[in-house]
Formats: sequence, C-alpha cells, structure tokens
Amino acid sequence: MTDAQYTTLPHWPNAYPASGASATLKRLNEDFIVTELPLQLPSGAGEHLWLDIEKNGANTAYVAAQLAEAAGVEERDVGYAGLKDRYAITRQWFSIYLPKGETPDLTQLQHPEFKVLSQSRHVKKLRPGDLQGNRFRIVLRDVTGDRDAIEANLKAVASHGVPNYFGAQRFGFDGGNVEQGRAMLAREIRVRNPKKKGIYLSAVRSFVFNEVLALRIQQGLWGKSLPGDVMDEAGRPTGPLWGRGRVSTTDQAQALENGVAQRHAALCDGMEHAGLDQERRALVASPAEMSWEWPQADQLALTFCLPAGNYATSVLNEILRTTEPDRHTESESAAVD
Repeated sequence: MTDAQYTTLPHWPNAYPASGASATLKRLNEDFIVTELPLQLPSGAGEHLWLDIEKNGANTAYVAAQLAEAAGVEERDVGYAGLKDRYAITRQWFSIYLPKGETPDLTQLQHPEFKVLSQSRHVKKLRPGDLQGNRFRIVLRDVTGDRDAIEANLKAVASHGVPNYFGAQRFGFDGGNVEQGRAMLAREIRVRNPKKKGIYLSAVRSFVFNEVLALRIQQGLWGKSLPGDVMDEAGRPTGPLWGRGRVSTTDQAQALENGVAQRHAALCDGMEHAGLDQERRALVASPAEMSWEWPQADQLALTFCLPAGNYATSVLNEILRTTEPDRHTESESAAVD
C-alpha cells in the first residue's frame, strides 16, 4: 500500500499462531456486556448532573441527544468519557451541565433502549478519556475448531497480552476513514465539520501506529524491546502517535519508526501540519482479571478488563476468528479512545 490510496486496510499480523477456530460475536446484545470503570464517582454537589446509565441497542451519541432533550439543554452540555458499542449491553456515566434551577429526576425517564440507574451532582463535566478502562463479559457462540488450540491462545493472551492495535472500528466502514483522512490532508477534499475532521485525523494516526506495530511483529519482535525504545510506566515498549516534533526513540527503534513514516510520508507530513503533537502508546495491551469458561460445547464466555483506549477485538483476534451478524451499519468502538 502506498500513500496514493488507502481504500482497503492491510491484514496486520497476529502475535500468536492462528488457532484455526471461529465463532459468532454479538449474535445477541447480551453477548457483549461492557461496564465502564470510572476515574471517580460524583461527589454529590456541583453544577453538573452525573448519570449512571445502562443502554441496550443504542449508541452513545444517541443517548446523549436524548438526555439533552429530556433536560432541556444543548447537546454540547452533555458529556461522556467515551463511545460504547451499540449492539451490546453497556453501562457508562454521562454528565449534564445544569448550574441553575431544580434538578430533574431523570431516573424516571422511560426509554426502550436505555435507563438511568442513578444520578448525582458533581463539580466537573465528563470528557473523553475520563475513565480507568472497561470490564468486558463476552459470549462467543457457534465456536468451531480445536479447543486445545483455543485454550493455548487464551493462556498466551492472559500471560503475555496482545498487540495493542487500534480496532477496525477506528477506521470506518471498509477502512474508508483512512482514505478520507489522506484526501483531507492532501487538500483534495475540504472537511468543514470539526467532528468529522477529528475522526479522519484519528484514523490516519491510528493507521500509522498499527503499521509500526505490525512491522515489529513481522520482524519477530513481539514481546521484545529494541535498543532505543521508549518504555511506558509499566515497562512496556511504546509506538508513535504521529505529530509535530522528532520521534523520542533512538537507535534501532527510531530507525524502524522512521522507516514506516517514510513509507507513509504524505500521511505523516499532513498530521504534522494539522497541528498534532508526537505522543506515545503502549505496543502491548494486557487484559486484567482474565477468565473463561465453556457454558456449552459451542460457547466460550470471556471476562477481562482493559485500560481506556484498548480494544476488546484485539484480544479476541488473538484467540479465534469472529464474525458478526450483518447489520449494514458501522460499529462503534469497543473501548474508549
């Protein structure tokens, strides 16, 4: 793939040998349960009303719009820490800026796709990334293949983690957000909507990160550090989230990252001129409290926690191949970005 066109995503390599197994993901909404792990709980006082909400079959932005209407405020006055899947049962916090007047009791709000479990006041608005992570309970159905191979990959994932790829959801339907981002950075198209501009920039940046991670795996560097790597607080090597400034790696790590940047020069140059700054992201995602069971011979149930910004699909992809029912829609992220 060259800078000229990004109409399809490459198949980025796995860390572990393929199990050869397959399963159905999200046949039912209750097969994918996500619980947000907040950074803090509301204090009970402040200008913002925080709502603990469980939704079933609705996306986060839709729920936010419904809350704004019910509270009589603009949508910009509603905050949340991140997007959650639509085809799932998810629990997350929302905030509404309500500095004056009586506090509406939104626990009485009736809606077929979500319910307000509790509400309390707090001093600040919820903003993207304001969470520790997410807890997942996932049931895979129609599992076929070698159970021993599946178990071997489950144990490897629990012990050593998975490649911290950005999930396919980040790149839009058929990866179209990357091509739109390229065209925007090349000034072939003009994107006026700030939200869409942000989505396209994020897709391009995530694509380059995934390319760096994929190259390390291809070169047999999974689970290893390179001379010149920048490590995170947990002692894991990191990869670049591209932007202005020189990469902070040195030696072999810097050479590898610069090689990827040269291959995608138009994207990287465009991100620098778009005002993004260099950041780092861990190359390894480590699911915590991971456990699994086989409720039936063809069903596998998984439970684990991931930090904010990590994708459950990255965990599943290292265990077996999954397919979802064709709903003719774009999925939302399975983790906060």
